[in-house]
Amino acid sequence: MGSMPSNGRSQHDESHCGAPVGAASSPSPPVIATGERLVFTVAEAGALLGVSRAFAYELVARGELPVIRLGRRILVPKAALLQMVDAASRIS
Repeated sequence: MGSMPSNGRSQHDESHCGAPVGAASSPSPPVIATGERLVFTVAEAGALLGVSRAFAYELVARGELPVIRLGRRILVPKAALLQMVDAASRIS
C-alpha cells in the first residue's frame, strides 16, 4: 500500500478520537494509562492507607472500606479509595 508517514502513525490515527474539531463535547470518561491498576487487594489498600492488613480487613467487615467481590476475591476500587481519602481530608 503506501508508505507510512515519518512520525510512525498511519493516516487514519486521529488525536481527537473522531470528534469534530471545535465541537462541544460532554465530559469524557477518565483515561486509563496502560498498566494502571483499577483495583487493589485489601492488603495493598491497607498498605496505601498506612494500616495493617488485619485492620484493612476489619474495615471491610465494618463496611468502612468500599470493596467489590469477584468470586472469592475482595478488591478495593482505586476510585473508591481516592474518594474515601479525599472525603476524609475535607473533614479534617
